[in-house]
Amino acid sequence: MPLFGNSFSPKKTPPRKWASLSNLHALDKSTRDIELGLQYGTPTMNLAGQSLKFENGQWVSESGSFLGDRRELQRLRKRNQQLEEENNLLRLKVDILLDMLSETTAESHLMEKELEELKQHSRKKK
Repeated sequence: MPLFGNSFSPKKTPPRKWASLSNLHALDKSTRDIELGLQYGTPTMNLAGQSLKFENGQWVSESGSFLGDRRELQRLRKRNQQLEEENNLLRLKVDILLDMLSETTAESHLMEKELEELKQHSRKKK
């Protein structure tokens, strides 16, 4: 028999005085699904005045005008390709300009160094 009692036996919790205030447990399954939002439906969104819905892993136009969407998509892809090519050309030009700048800076530093050496050499002769 332990001296101070059995410290490892937990006390029993008292019963709750009030039942849950939520009445969702009393509702039938279909009402619970509606109340809790368990029936999602298809996700939809509106972009630039065009309504789209998500079906089978892809966004599809609700208006059904796929031909217009495809033409617009082709136009946008072509424009995107042109912009990517222009961007690559501009990056190349920037790289060339940076190379030219670094080369000119290096030559300038060499000339300044030679000028300083000539000035020091001419001072020594005097």
